[in-house]
Amino acid sequence: MPTADQLVAALAPFAQRIHALDLSAPAEAQATLNREFPVATLGEARALLAAALAEGWLTPKRATETLSFGRVAKPSEALAGMSLDAVDMSGAGAPHTHPNGEVSLCFATEGDPRFQGEPEGWVVAGAGSRHVPTVTGGRMTIVYFLPGGAMVWG
Repeated sequence: MPTADQLVAALAPFAQRIHALDLSAPAEAQATLNREFPVATLGEARALLAAALAEGWLTPKRATETLSFGRVAKPSEALAGMSLDAVDMSGAGAPHTHPNGEVSLCFATEGDPRFQGEPEGWVVAGAGSRHVPTVTGGRMTIVYFLPGGAMVWG
């Protein structure tokens, strides 16, 4: 039974690394994260997220039948000024803009899913980018790191 504090502690090293990346170069940042932290080596994070999801506290809010979400942590020094949010989804979410960028850590949970066309692993959206987050081909649990907690809906 993981706690939010345990999850934050497990994800904090990633936040610290993300903070040092240039999110205005999203392809390079994404390649760096996938090289330094390949999803196959992230068993502890995957297990903590899966347990928190099963316990119902990771994504307690339901947006649609195929998308639930929740805030794991507000921006903090431990997270290099980033917030941590999570979604469990298939299909499309709500359109939004990332004033400071967004870094998503994606874990496949059903099928052979893709988030924004990318397989499980790290997906980076640059500062000022806008998208409709979409998972195709299955289902994913995604934790996303938001510098300054910044996101603009609509």
